[in-house]
Amino acid sequence: MEKDLKRAQTLVEALPYIRKFFGKTIVIKYGGKAWKDEDLKRNIAEDIVLMRYVGIKPVVVHGGGEAITAMMKKLNIKPRFIDGNRVTDADTMEVVEMVLVGKVNKEIVSTLNQLGGKAIGLEGKDGGLILARRVKEEKLGLVGEIEEINPSSIQVLEREGFIPVIAPVGVSREGETLNINADVVAAGIAKSLKAEKLIFLTDVKGILEDVSDENSLISTLSIEKMNELMRKGKIQKGMMTKVRACEEALRGGVNKVHIISGKIPHSLLLEIFTDRGIGTQVVC
Repeated sequence: MEKDLKRAQTLVEALPYIRKFFGKTIVIKYGGKAWKDEDLKRNIAEDIVLMRYVGIKPVVVHGGGEAITAMMKKLNIKPRFIDGNRVTDADTMEVVEMVLVGKVNKEIVSTLNQLGGKAIGLEGKDGGLILARRVKEEKLGLVGEIEEINPSSIQVLEREGFIPVIAPVGVSREGETLNINADVVAAGIAKSLKAEKLIFLTDVKGILEDVSDENSLISTLSIEKMNELMRKGKIQKGMMTKVRACEEALRGGVNKVHIISGKIPHSLLLEIFTDRGIGTQVVC
């Protein structure tokens, strides 16, 4: 009986949040170690499917850097990086598209569908979703930055009850396929949809006041304070792109951005449907 009462209390606690976010779009950037753990992968997929069933419209954007590197090594192609950015020549771009679109995207779609969701995979070429141009750093090769996002294909899928799952591959006006950072794509997609929330699932708890102390988690952070932490060098190098993406999304009309750990079981439900929440929420 006590267990049943706790379950009932959890549902009651979730009700105001279900009501608040009903019909709203929440963009989820999915990556990191959670993707390699089968139990966590299932937990995340269950959370996303549940969100859709209670009337929230989740949109998933995924990365796949480690999977790309692993495939390149299998094919005897040596990965190269400049300042943490993958150098993407024509051979590498072929692998990037094959892994992101043909493997990672389809695995996420399959998992969501197995759990009762209706997921459909997209890449930037589909419906002219992501128009991109090459970044200025010529040495990076076929690496892109967003020029324009046309969200109409996502909106059609949302109206029909589907869960769009997006691979971060764009196309230029000249027809070149370009590799784009998944955090940047997630922020761009969230802006274009005027999403209620953008949630980054990461390998860390959130943004820390002291990177060496996991107990120094900052639960709520303004853009101003976030930029101050960057100026002081307190933002971890691996977090910099996410932090810039947070600001881009918020200034583009997204209500809140959250950085949470995907290694915590059902972290999405804990963030969205409970009074406590987890991780760091970034606000204007």
